[in-house]
Amino acid sequence: MGLYQIYTSESVSEGHPDKVADQISDALLDEFLAQDPTARVAVETMLAHGVAVVSGEVTTAAYVDVQRVIRRTIKEIGYDDTRVGFDGDNCGVLVAIQGQSPDIAMGVDTGGAGDQGMMFGMATNETAELMPLPISIAHALTRKAAQVRHDNIKMGLRPDAKSQVSVIYEDGRPKRIETVVISHQHDESLSQDEVKARVMEAIVRPVLADYERYIDGDITYHINPTGRFVIGGPAGDTGLTGRKIIVDTYGGMCPHGGGAFSGKDPTKVDRSAAYMARHIAKCVVAAGLAERCVVGLAYAIGVAQPVSVNLETFGTETIDIATIVERVKSNFDMSPNGIIKHFNLRSHKYLPTAKNGHFGNPAFAWERTDEAAALKG
Repeated sequence: MGLYQIYTSESVSEGHPDKVADQISDALLDEFLAQDPTARVAVETMLAHGVAVVSGEVTTAAYVDVQRVIRRTIKEIGYDDTRVGFDGDNCGVLVAIQGQSPDIAMGVDTGGAGDQGMMFGMATNETAELMPLPISIAHALTRKAAQVRHDNIKMGLRPDAKSQVSVIYEDGRPKRIETVVISHQHDESLSQDEVKARVMEAIVRPVLADYERYIDGDITYHINPTGRFVIGGPAGDTGLTGRKIIVDTYGGMCPHGGGAFSGKDPTKVDRSAAYMARHIAKCVVAAGLAERCVVGLAYAIGVAQPVSVNLETFGTETIDIATIVERVKSNFDMSPNGIIKHFNLRSHKYLPTAKNGHFGNPAFAWERTDEAAALKG
């Protein structure tokens, strides 16, 4: 046996309070950009028991009914009754939004980055979507949980849920699923045994059926390990935009620069450059230049092109890394304006990115690999 490791990644459902906050921020971003594609938006949301607070900076000619968007988003998730933890119709809503700082705007208006920072993107050939296996399964579980709950509300499952998946790796390759954890909010009328049975039958087994090649021996399951999960959503825990940045990316399998995504328009490189880093890494792997790739970009405020471009291929590269870097620099414009144009980010719908991660969904423009052909040389 070679090197033996266990990697664990988590996902949280659309009803987790932090994800509700992300969805509100991105729903507002979508509304502003729909009316004014050049809007500058940086919106943060905080949720507590019975209240939603939205603050940030917005510079736009558009008019958006902020309260209406907030309440609609909360209700669409499933929080429409205080008994489930939140009520979009009756919660308090506080709004504190102002214009963007003119000092920041000076650098952005000339095509520069809106802030300094580091952004990372990753791709690996261990899944069809070129994502790490643990986060792929974890997202599949929370995505299935939301689908089951919406399709069969009488099942007694409520919006808040979390998943966690541990996978055994040998010599850097995934071998088998070791542990699956699901915590799912439920009606108080359900017993622990009923919750376990329904979660296993409707969520866990259908998802794992797609990963049979990684089932070898017994899997350890922890379903609602505390024994009860009735109080959830903002009634059980405060929610904040940007607090699930590892869930949003690669589940801890890749470095993270620290910047969050949701609520930020594409001039913010925290978001757009992270999308470009993922796109580049995915194209490198799709081109057959490496089995695994992490791309790191760094920017200075007001400066268009990144101050550094780094690639790590973990010894899986098929040609010299320096050659890959040169091909990347020759084929991708990594300036904010170049990234926005490449992915048509001013007309992108961002709300879906705030539900099951920002990467791995083929509907997102940065997930395409058409440009891989240009990297082959």
